[in-house]
Amino acid sequence: MKTQIIAERIKELRTEYHLSQEKLGDMLAVSQDTISLWENNKALPNIEYVILMCNIFEISADYLLGLKD
Repeated sequence: MKTQIIAERIKELRTEYHLSQEKLGDMLAVSQDTISLWENNKALPNIEYVILMCNIFEISADYLLGLKD
């Protein structure tokens, strides 16, 4: 399921960049709880946050959304 891929990629990228959930949350102006919800596939980031994460992690939205490897 694509939503699981999104959750996994957010966590994978955050870990690769040595960011805590709190630090990534600060960078996106959301709470640590929000990052946790995304990473545990309990909620999805809206397009604004997808774009911000793509800029932070220097990736395409296609990759983050699981449309490309």
